[in-house]
Amino acid sequence: MKKLKELVFIFALTIVLFFSSFSLAQEADSDYTAVTANEPNVHIEELKLLLKPLTKDELIVEADAWLNLVKSKIQEIGNIEIQILNHPKDTEDQESTELKKQMVVTSTKLQEEKTGLIDRFNVVLDALKLKGGGIDDYKTYIAAVSGIDMSMEDIKDVNALKIRTVEWLKSPQGGMRWLKSIISFVVILVISCILACFVGKVTNRAVNKSKKFSDLLKQFFVSVASKTVFVVGFIMALSMLGIDIAPLIAGLGVAGFVIGFALQGTLSNFASGLMILMYRPYDVGNVIEAAGVVGVVDKMNLVSTTIKTFDNQIIVVPNGSIWGGVIKNITGSDTRRVDMKFGISYSDDIAKAEKILKEIVSSHQLVLKEPEPVVKMHELGESSVNFVCRPWSKTSDYWNVYWDVTRAVKERFDKEGVSIPFPQQDVHLYQTGD
Repeated sequence: MKKLKELVFIFALTIVLFFSSFSLAQEADSDYTAVTANEPNVHIEELKLLLKPLTKDELIVEADAWLNLVKSKIQEIGNIEIQILNHPKDTEDQESTELKKQMVVTSTKLQEEKTGLIDRFNVVLDALKLKGGGIDDYKTYIAAVSGIDMSMEDIKDVNALKIRTVEWLKSPQGGMRWLKSIISFVVILVISCILACFVGKVTNRAVNKSKKFSDLLKQFFVSVASKTVFVVGFIMALSMLGIDIAPLIAGLGVAGFVIGFALQGTLSNFASGLMILMYRPYDVGNVIEAAGVVGVVDKMNLVSTTIKTFDNQIIVVPNGSIWGGVIKNITGSDTRRVDMKFGISYSDDIAKAEKILKEIVSSHQLVLKEPEPVVKMHELGESSVNFVCRPWSKTSDYWNVYWDVTRAVKERFDKEGVSIPFPQQDVHLYQTGD
């Protein structure tokens, strides 16, 4: 019984301590007062360090304090703008004109201070968002009060407009700030272009050292490397203009999905282009027959292949049509067999004709010794005895060998008295009596 009372006492004491600590924590949170807003001109980097250890509830207090600072500054600007609006117009009093000028200058400086407060307010909101706080209402308010407030009276008043413009251009939070941002944007963009070219050249040198890569794959690597560097640099340059790139990147992802769904055929060609780059059925400069087109591969991207025909036509063929059909790479190998067929008359000497063909082939300087040329009697045709003549040559010498051997055979056959028959048909006429 005594032990039971001790357990009950310990349990009750634990509950009392728990609720006491909870109430103390709540009291501590409720007693928290903003500290970062006490110095409105605090350096932004210093502000980030001050906000880092704060909890979400403490950051909410800080955000509310900065919101009040921005609100007070806007009210101050509104009061001075009301004075400018109610100031006598078209007066020739020098003192009155000077007073209005001073009020315009004051309003412009207050606008500059408001911009500085909003910058620091945004830093607080970023810290709050990282720790799970809601900032949508704060952001909506900032979007509504940002910018320079100008009425139609300001636009009509040339002197006031001129003063506002000059003061804004001289302001560190106005024209000077935008000038620095634009210069930073241009500098980063130029550096990105230079780096993209440099990375492209380095990548080109690296892939050229490997014999495993085709020219098409080399071009692909170089293009991807240089364009990736430029795109990253361009995004960094946009951030210099104060553009929030996080929604931009998210928007690009959504847009990419929508565009990809809409361009399924193009994506099919893209996938086929990747397969062509990986398996390398042909390369730039090869003569191919694909998708019903015969010609020299001029260039290729991930969507299409450009083929130049022998009569100098430029034909762009989708990669999907090429990869989905039969691809014949005519000049894909270093050597090629030249297939020819010659016929002689049934009355001619077969051995003599075979000897002539072998002499012509073996004496040609562009015919390779290995593999050995093949000269054989192949078939007995309808009107001729046909020989196959199959010498080997370099792929680049194919047509020269074909044309030279064909001409030489005709000349030697004529000289040696070997006839080359052509199709003939005998017609027999029978006369019948009446």
